[in-house]
Amino acid sequence: MSEHTYKMIELVGSSHLSIEDAVKNAVAKAALDEKNCRWLEVLETRGHIEDGRIAHWQVRVKIGATLD
Repeated sequence: MSEHTYKMIELVGSSHLSIEDAVKNAVAKAALDEKNCRWLEVLETRGHIEDGRIAHWQVRVKIGATLD
């Protein structure tokens, strides 16, 4: 395994559909600014409730990108 140095960013992704979509949305946004995203860690999961139903999900993720 080669040695790497990583930059870490933290984002909150959201979705009306699912937790997985919230994570995918955060990763997609990170990939716009960071070209070498390599891993993610889910730090926190929250849901917003309206009228007794889940209205949307929020997921806080840490994303690591290798530096050139």
